[in-house]
Amino acid sequence: MIRDVQVSLMIGPVVPIPVSRDVLDALQSITVTTASGSASGFQLTFTISTRSPLHTLFLVTGGTSAIPIVRVVIVATVNGTPNVLIDGVMTSHQITPGSGPGQATLTVTGEDLTKAMDFIDFSGIPYPAMPAEARVALICAKYAFLGVLPMVIPSVLIDVPIPTDRIPRHQGTDLAYVRSLADEVGYVFAMNPGPAPGTSFAYWGPELKIGVPQPALNLDMDAHSNVESLQFTYEPDRKELPIVYIQEPNSKVPIPIPIPDINPLNPPLGIVPAIPKRLEHITGTAKYSPIRGALIGLAKASKTADTVTGNGTLDVARYGRVLQARKLVGVRGAGLAFDGLHYVKSVTHRIKRGEYKQDFTLARNGLISTLPKVPA
Repeated sequence: MIRDVQVSLMIGPVVPIPVSRDVLDALQSITVTTASGSASGFQLTFTISTRSPLHTLFLVTGGTSAIPIVRVVIVATVNGTPNVLIDGVMTSHQITPGSGPGQATLTVTGEDLTKAMDFIDFSGIPYPAMPAEARVALICAKYAFLGVLPMVIPSVLIDVPIPTDRIPRHQGTDLAYVRSLADEVGYVFAMNPGPAPGTSFAYWGPELKIGVPQPALNLDMDAHSNVESLQFTYEPDRKELPIVYIQEPNSKVPIPIPIPDINPLNPPLGIVPAIPKRLEHITGTAKYSPIRGALIGLAKASKTADTVTGNGTLDVARYGRVLQARKLVGVRGAGLAFDGLHYVKSVTHRIKRGEYKQDFTLARNGLISTLPKVPA
């Protein structure tokens, strides 16, 4: 669609295939949103005539009981590197009459493959002698026919229920139950598409804010600038200090324990953190072990720890690659307070003919970089 950038679209029931030339000619825009802590979504916009076969393709086959799942895979190839933006399913279609005679706009909306895990209520299925990690892996294995591969990270404390004591049972849909198991140990659940089209990793584990950073976002650096806009906001008042209550087993006395927001998987990205001005009392943790209660507290603390927020826009052709959410990225040229590594909380891809831009949101838990030099 633009120089050094190619976009591929695959659609099909269960197994997606490349679309025909007629579909690509009718395609006007693509929007894909990926965010930390929520499901990814997409929107396709087509300009079609009232007699176009796309009406049958999207409105009929996407809604019949014989084909309950119509998958959509969007791949953006930048400088020869393919990036699977989303692997999802259609959820709704909308027709808007156009200004000209016989013309209309078809908008197709969908979500990632977590939507397929939210169709059927499997309440009551027993899981004898299975810790949460094994239950999640077993649940995700149901969706292997969609190319879903489980990526389960064991928690610090693996709790194996004794069948003579209790037998865990499934509650709600697969998606609701897996997310509830993640909340119990302070984990997150997300569907990461790729690296090959048609495959996805169902990630169940801690929200990682470590790893190799992406190429830096450069501001006010003349020819080296690669972002169109980037504004930062510092909100120290939003930070809270969670208080977890642990029950002493002999005297049954609740013991309050303050939980910091710093841990090995969420290291400080800023030298000067904000001081918490409010306390958040977390109830219901007394029934858990001290380690599990601490994990829940760490998850709560991380939600309010990011007091630095950045919002910006970039052109992918200028940046040279696709900025990915849920990873680290460097920032240069924003000043002493905001330069350094940031966590990419969300990215919205906006693709049109001749244009590929990204709106992104960054987050960090303090001012002033912990690194003496930001890697390019």
